[in-house]
Amino acid sequence: MTPIEIVFIVCAIFGLLVAIVAISLACRKKRPDSLSKAGQNHTDSSRPSKHSFLFKPILSKGVDLSNLEDELIIADVGVEKSHEIVEKLKSSLPSNANEEEIKQALQSYLISTLSAVDRSLKVQPDKAGAIIMVGVNGSGKTTSAGKLAKYFKDQGKDVVLAACDTFRPAAGEQLEIWAQKEGVKIARGKMGQDPASIAFSAASQLGPNSLLIVDTAGRLQTKQNLLDELSKIRRVVEKKVQIDESLLVLDATFGQNALSQAKIFSQALPLTGIILTKLDGSCKGGVVLAVEEEFGVPVKMVGVGEGESDLRPFNPEAFAKGLTQ
Repeated sequence: MTPIEIVFIVCAIFGLLVAIVAISLACRKKRPDSLSKAGQNHTDSSRPSKHSFLFKPILSKGVDLSNLEDELIIADVGVEKSHEIVEKLKSSLPSNANEEEIKQALQSYLISTLSAVDRSLKVQPDKAGAIIMVGVNGSGKTTSAGKLAKYFKDQGKDVVLAACDTFRPAAGEQLEIWAQKEGVKIARGKMGQDPASIAFSAASQLGPNSLLIVDTAGRLQTKQNLLDELSKIRRVVEKKVQIDESLLVLDATFGQNALSQAKIFSQALPLTGIILTKLDGSCKGGVVLAVEEEFGVPVKMVGVGEGESDLRPFNPEAFAKGLTQ
């Protein structure tokens, strides 16, 4: 190979490298704008409105009465409830009902069934009371407690948060951040402290318009200890103030596993309602029907996003429309 040929090859390689670098820099310059626009479009289209749900539709395209029961079971409705719904619809629809007719009939059934239940939170407006929050770690329990603090503060209640999960690292810090953010009081103890002592101390200092929201532990790996702890918290709080609500926080993406969680926590205290979190696009939604069918405990609040105002009263009509869209 002659010196001229070597120089030519080196120049060609150098030119190729320069071209690659130039293309890479051009792509980097374009990427922020395109990503920003894509992110903005995603936010605009996916953020739920005040009365909307964004979970996956319960029915697939082409559904008919012959495969409806399977569709409902897959959507986490549960076997018994799915069978009951299908039998109801079969009695009111022709055997050759099309997809749109089935969706409309299912929507009407869901609205009439779910609307018949009282889903209001039984917090007395001019009297001190307490809400005990239970649920497994990771279900969104502490976050829901913080959001409830805002919800009731906006209604004029003097909210006090009690950080009674003294076993999970940073649980107290997380709740304190919410207390500072919402401008409400918080009762905290030390790591490993008896949670019931914190709850009792907080309940002893309530005013006539106060609402105590008790955040508890959720470590199911020590099931019996946890149930004993929750029962003790309930007993000591009841000595000082009426417990208005015992709310179970469930992650909607857990599907049928949520049923086993509800069963465990119902052994510790009488549940009065359910907060269903993460109803924002990643779950199937049918778990609402399954949980209520299994335990007769109404879903009262739902989490539909990450914002502090994204914990909202459960709206049966919006739910039914979102489920059958």
